[in-house]
Formats: sequence, C-alpha cells, structure tokens
Amino acid sequence: MNTSTRVAVITGASQGIGAGLVQGYRKLGYAVVANSRTIGPSDDPMVLTVAGDVSEPGVGQRVIDAAVQRFGRVDTVVNNAGIFIPKPFTEYTDSDFDAITGVNLRGFFEITRAALTVLPTGGHIVNISTSLVDQANSQAPSALASLTKGGLNAATKALAVEYAGRGIRSNAVALGIIDTPMHDPSTHEALAALNPMGRLGDVDDVVDAVLYLETACFVTGEILHVDGGQSAGH
Repeated sequence: MNTSTRVAVITGASQGIGAGLVQGYRKLGYAVVANSRTIGPSDDPMVLTVAGDVSEPGVGQRVIDAAVQRFGRVDTVVNNAGIFIPKPFTEYTDSDFDAITGVNLRGFFEITRAALTVLPTGGHIVNISTSLVDQANSQAPSALASLTKGGLNAATKALAVEYAGRGIRSNAVALGIIDTPMHDPSTHEALAALNPMGRLGDVDDVVDAVLYLETACFVTGEILHVDGGQSAGH
C-alpha cells in the first residue's frame, strides 16, 4: 500500500448519508474505512469495511487500528453514525437514553480519541450534527438529539482550539431533514415544509458540504448548517 494515499474513516457508512460520503471521499482520491453495525465487504480494494457498534467500548479503537494496519494512516474521521428518536421528553425511556447517548456521544468519543493519536498535521475531524440544536421545533420534539448533538457542536469547537497547534482541524455539519431511508416517502411533503426552502435535502447536499470542509484548509471550529434555512428561522 502506498501510504501517501489519504485515508478517511466514516462511521454509519452502510446506507444513506454514510454511503454517499464513502463515494464522495473515493472520488476525492481517498482510501476509505467504512464502519457500521452490520456493514458487508466492499468490492473496492480501497474501501475497507469494519463492522461494529461504535457505542460499544473498544470498537472505535478497533476501527482506527484496522485503518492503520490496512492503509498505514488516518487523515480524516467523519462521525456520521447517529440515532434520532423524536419523542416528548417525558416519554423517553432509559433504553432510549442509553441508545442515543451511546452512539451519538460515546461513539464520537471513542473513535475520535483513538484517531487523534495518529492524525497527522492536516488531519480533520468532521461531526454530523443537527440544526435542531439551534432551532428547536415543537413539531419534532427531540431533546435528546439536542442534548447529544449540542454536545458535539461544543466539542467540535473545543477540539478545533485544542489541536490547532498540531494543524488538525475540527468542524461539524448541522443538518436539516435529509431524504434518506429513515423517512417514509409519505412524510416528505410535511417534512419539507419545516424549512424555508420547502424541500428535503439530498444526500449529495451533505456530501458536498463535508467535502467543502475537507478542502477548506483555513476553516476550523465551524458549524456549517445544511438545512434549507431551518436554523435561520421560520
């Protein structure tokens, strides 16, 4: 393996946004380590798949170790894996709390901590967040999403400052409602009405934003909203 090839690690990579990010980074010339709970093998020799639940202790380290063993380096981590459960706050269960905080927070913590031991100058961390942190909506009660993704936004800025001296950047992409398999087509019209542009975002909208950040070498600590104006107001 030519260790000059840059390597991106992407979690939640088996479908939707994650699968789009895998293809986007490949088009950028990166090798990719793709993780999700049940991801299968890839036919592309430059895509290594590593199955595992990032909420489980040790999985993040295993993913990063696999990347280094296969490709010799890690340059970017995209923390895309996430759980979103919209419920009135008092209806959340202990199981909901454990699931959401496990993936959204522990998953981020474990894989990012492991990656920061090997990221070089020019390394990059990207966290996928939500615009609900900035603009809560009574039609989508989701306090646990705000609790966890708001924490990611804060950590994004903290890591940007902490690691700037090493030349490592940290950014986030805060999403509105994106057209992925998690949304039933029968809900699309109502969901599209929740932002000023009146449409759902496409996976390509997210990929374009992440790849912009990847190549924007003077941008760090940024929370980039890709939400059709949702965070601006209604």
